Amino acid sequence: MRLPVVDDEENLVASLRRGLMAEGFAVDTACDGPSGLALARRTQYDCIVLDIMLPGVNGFKFTQLLREEQVWTPILMLTAKDGEYDEAEALDTGADDFLKKPFSFTVLVAHIRALLRRNVESQPPVLRAGDLTLDPASHRVARGDVPIELTTREFSFLELLMRNKGRVLRKQDIIAHVWDYDFEGDSNIVEVYIGYLRKKIDAPFGTKAITTVRGVGYRLEEDGGANRVDSPTE
Repeated sequence: MRLPVVDDEENLVASLRRGLMAEGFAVDTACDGPSGLALARRTQYDCIVLDIMLPGVNGFKFTQLLREEQVWTPILMLTAKDGEYDEAEALDTGADDFLKKPFSFTVLVAHIRALLRRNVESQPPVLRAGDLTLDPASHRVARGDVPIELTTREFSFLELLMRNKGRVLRKQDIIAHVWDYDFEGDSNIVEVYIGYLRKKIDAPFGTKAITTVRGVGYRLEEDGGANRVDSPTE
């Protein structure tokens, strides 16, 4: 999952970026309102972590502008100020949740994951493709009743595929969501992780969930690959 952290405290931004990336998120950062707005307008994020007191455009105006532009990405508002009026204004201008500084990183991650679960229509609590299931809240993956152990990055990759099951995802889009725009490693990392996932979610079960669409990208089959056991290798 991909999100921006928009806050003028550079040390906090750097710390949150490291922590969230360790949790499997792809993270962009900005330290002022206009830069954060530019990110939010050009990228389809899963959630936005946004400070209220920002130079250029404050968090209230930032949120108001996005909502007026019909951008409905969940927003978690942060503030160092103590007062119910700030919380009320944040929610009134379109923020989805509110967290006061200082906060526990564990609590921040819990708030983010709660926002990702909130939109049941587009982000169901448990993602399913045939008998393949992924629970973003508990970080559990299974084939039927058989649990599958994934690394944090493998989990994030599979979550992206399952949220877009039946659709072909381009390699560059996968890198942008699972890693980030600043990734400077070998682009073959996508093929490497596709291999890792196939060994864990398919090979032991005789299924073929992930299809390679040559020259385009990868697709997770809507039936989880259960009906493609005898298909030729792609």
